[in-house]
Amino acid sequence: MIWETVVIVIYSIALLLIFFYALAQLNLLFNYLRAKKNDKESPKFDLTNPEETPYVTIQLPVYNELYVMERLLTNIAKIEYPEGKLEIQVLDDSTDESFEQTAKHIKELQQKGINIHHVTREDRKGYKAGALKEGLKTAKGEFIAIFDADFLPKKDWLLKTIPYFKDAKIGVVQTRWGHLNKDYSILTRVQAFALDVHFTLEQAGRNNQGHFINFNGTAGVWRKECILDAGNWQGDTLTEDLDLSYRAQLKNWKFKYLEGVETPAELPVVISAARSQQFRWNKGGAENFQKMSWKVITNKTIPFKTKVHGILHLLNSTMFLSVLVVALLSIPMLYIKNEYAHLKMYFIVMSFFVLSTLIFFICYWYTFKKTYGGGFIKFIEYVGMFFVFFSIAMGFSVHNTVAVLEGHFGKKSEFIRTPKFNLSSLKDNWRTNKYLKKGISANVIIEGLLMLYFAFGMYSAFVVGNQGGDFGLFPFHLMLFIGFGFVFFKSITSKV
Repeated sequence: MIWETVVIVIYSIALLLIFFYALAQLNLLFNYLRAKKNDKESPKFDLTNPEETPYVTIQLPVYNELYVMERLLTNIAKIEYPEGKLEIQVLDDSTDESFEQTAKHIKELQQKGINIHHVTREDRKGYKAGALKEGLKTAKGEFIAIFDADFLPKKDWLLKTIPYFKDAKIGVVQTRWGHLNKDYSILTRVQAFALDVHFTLEQAGRNNQGHFINFNGTAGVWRKECILDAGNWQGDTLTEDLDLSYRAQLKNWKFKYLEGVETPAELPVVISAARSQQFRWNKGGAENFQKMSWKVITNKTIPFKTKVHGILHLLNSTMFLSVLVVALLSIPMLYIKNEYAHLKMYFIVMSFFVLSTLIFFICYWYTFKKTYGGGFIKFIEYVGMFFVFFSIAMGFSVHNTVAVLEGHFGKKSEFIRTPKFNLSSLKDNWRTNKYLKKGISANVIIEGLLMLYFAFGMYSAFVVGNQGGDFGLFPFHLMLFIGFGFVFFKSITSKV
């Protein structure tokens, strides 16, 4: 019974880690619900007073963004801010025809009197972090607003964010992401669902209690002094935003999260684009755990509860590893349960961990209701969305686990940009996008095999034991079958 014991121990540890993460999410929900709205009490700059209006630099780090550059520049040119106090830097590392088009558009904007500059460099050293660092050398602004190419801030965005920097301790103001194309497909709805949880429950729940939060790489503003004091942008992880965020907060800079200020953005519409984004985020999260966790643990000024939330925050992406372990071992556990009667009490205790799913269900309902409204019809819509979200999230677990393991073991890889499309309806053709990569990765084959594996798990529910089967894990295996099937078939069809 050696192998059975090994399976049980590993399975139990993975369940326990997921349960701890669920408890942390529940605590963030409590933080969110009891938080007082204190924005009115915050000191703010009076931007009608020229003497109180700070100079601002907008940075647009771009790399081969052929399909969205015109939209981005046209939108940024509409940003409102007191005259003479704003400059725009286009940090352009592009190597294709978008470079010339961008240069032409910038000249046209300059002729209209807009203070915009085309900043280039000889190589992509440090990728996005390197571009931001290069731009900072010549940036005139006391505050640096950053937008990725797929973001379209509203024209009053700076007027709603910059005033909060009157508090000299605030180093970053971060806004909530909106979704330009949420209803494009099931894939975009699932991504929007996950991001809404992050920008409602997690960012607000952490910030309201003074826990570590992160600048999300875009749709936020940095105090230039804070960037420099924290050690400037560094390109040794794939999530330079998370890295600098933790270094800044370890230097006692405060972050301000504005849930009420939404910055619309385009979600990836093709699964290969979503994969590249997920891989970068999850690998970068693991890299930052390796880089920052010990500094968080040993810092003597950080409260214990904040340290716990900080470590779990840095371990966010590692939850995919725990989910994959539980999924893979659930079928052997089904057979062990029905083979060894003396383990009955263990499995009764293990059923307690269904509570993790219930906690996630409750937490995510509050974020869904906050964003889209409540009521019976919305609740039914939410139940369906929750089922689809968890199924597809588990379908990504192999891909994301590979990213997490590479991050923890220090394997370096190139910063792969997420292809942008500028699509609004299903009639638009994404297949002509020149940035999409062809070919099927080994992960896709594994995902197809796992779809069959969990089909076997559903079949096993009917044949195990001698009392007509065991259907306790059937819903779980059904979700896994759907999730891996969705990811597998979407990945295959996006390549043809």
